[in-house]
Amino acid sequence: MSTTKPKSKKTATETHEIEPPIEKEVTRKISKKPSIAKSSETTEIKVAVETLEKEVKSSSKKNKIFKAKVIRDSFSFPEQDYLKISELKKTCLASGIHVKKGEILRAGLHLLSKLSLAELKQAVEQVEKVQTGRPSSSKN
Repeated sequence: MSTTKPKSKKTATETHEIEPPIEKEVTRKISKKPSIAKSSETTEIKVAVETLEKEVKSSSKKNKIFKAKVIRDSFSFPEQDYLKISELKKTCLASGIHVKKGEILRAGLHLLSKLSLAELKQAVEQVEKVQTGRPSSSKN
């Protein structure tokens, strides 16, 4: 007969070492961020920058110019009227004034609004009547 020693059964507590509980103080020390001492110069600079930013914001609100809403529209013009607009643009450019087509039309509106009723009626009668809308496409 062979004599063998019986294997001893170890309990769960014997096989695993039990770790001691982590103290709360250790975790607190780890979670705290190291504080950086601020010099008086950096705080003074930050305060100065903040006050300047506040002044710029308040002054920009006071000086803000409200822009008028722009409405886009399309118009039908005879070729002769387009030529008149281009001639007016060339005349303005020759005298050193850069102007756009829309600005010329708006200037014309301002001048027409200053006319008397009789002069306005005469100016409107001189304008050629054109067919409104888009031209129909010819289908063959």
